[in-house]
Amino acid sequence: MFAIRKVSHICRRSAVFPWRGLSQKTVQRLDISGIYPPIATPFTHSEDVDYQRLNDNLKKYANIPFRGLVVQGSNGEYPYLSPEERVEVVRKVKQALPKDKLVMAGSGCESTRATIQMSQKMSDAGADCVLVVTPCFYRGRMDSRALISHFTQVADSSSVPVVLYSVPANTGLDLPVDAIIQLSQHPNIVGLKDSGGDITRIALIVHKTRSQDFKVLAGSAGFLMAAYSVGAVGGVCALANVLGQQVCELAQLCVSGRWDEARELQYRLIEPNTAVTRQYGVPALKQAMEWFGYHGGLCRSPLQPLSQTDLAMLRVKFTSNGWLKT
Repeated sequence: MFAIRKVSHICRRSAVFPWRGLSQKTVQRLDISGIYPPIATPFTHSEDVDYQRLNDNLKKYANIPFRGLVVQGSNGEYPYLSPEERVEVVRKVKQALPKDKLVMAGSGCESTRATIQMSQKMSDAGADCVLVVTPCFYRGRMDSRALISHFTQVADSSSVPVVLYSVPANTGLDLPVDAIIQLSQHPNIVGLKDSGGDITRIALIVHKTRSQDFKVLAGSAGFLMAAYSVGAVGGVCALANVLGQQVCELAQLCVSGRWDEARELQYRLIEPNTAVTRQYGVPALKQAMEWFGYHGGLCRSPLQPLSQTDLAMLRVKFTSNGWLKT
C-alpha cells in the first residue's frame, strides 16, 4: 500500500497518470481479504450526523475480528449526506479505528470527475482504499466501454487502491463481467464487491481474474459461504453491523474448510440477513442494531421507520433463528 502511494504521488507531480505503463509486479497489491461491516451512520433527532454515537459503535466493532470497515457504503446512507459530511465521517472513523484495520471509503459519484475528486478527498481523510459504485443515472448508456473508461480514469488518478462495487439492487445494472476482467488488469484496482448474489457470476469472475491477484468480496452475508466456496476471499456484509462476531466465525469456518459447521451457521444467518437488506433495508438494519446494543437510530428522510407490522416480522426473523429471545 505504501509503495502504491509513493509511486502515485511522484507520478502526479509530473502530470502523468500514475498507473499507465506499470506492470502489476511494479506495485504491491493491497490485500483486502476478510469481513467488513458497511457501517451505518447514526443521526440525531434533527438528522445531523451523531459522531458520539458513531464513536460508541466503533469502540464495540474494535473488539470484533473485522479486516476493516466500509464507510459511506449503501448502508451508511451516503446518497443522503453532503460531500463534506461523507468525508468527515471517514476522517472520524479513521481517527478512532485501530491501526491494523482498514478503512474502505465509498467515493462513488455519478460523474467520473466528481468520483476522482471524492476519491482524493477520501484518501486525504485517511482511507486505505476506496469503494467505487457503478454510476447509474444514465444506466442505458453505461455499457462496458463507458464503465471501463470511468473506472480506469478513477484508478489512474487515485492515490489509494480502488475496489469496484456492483450493486444491481440499487443501481439497476450489473458491472459487466467483461469489464471486470479488463479492469482487473489495472495495477491500482485490487478487487470487487459483488452484491448481486449470482454465484455462477462470482465463480466466473474469480476464474477469469486469478492471474491478476484480484480479490472478490461477497456483498452480503446471505451468500457468504457460497461465495467462499467458489473463491471469494471475504465479504462486505450489512448483517455484520449486528452479528459481526458470527459473520466473522462463518468466514473462518469457510477458510478452515469446516464446511459442515459453516453450512449450519449460514442457514441461521440467511433470514435475518435478507430482512436487513433486500426485504426491509436500512431502517431494519438500524432497528436490529438497537436490539443488539449498538446505536442505529433513525434514518435520514425520506427513509422512514418500520411500520409496527414490519417491526414484528423483523423480530421474528431474528428470534426464529436463535439470535434474539422471544
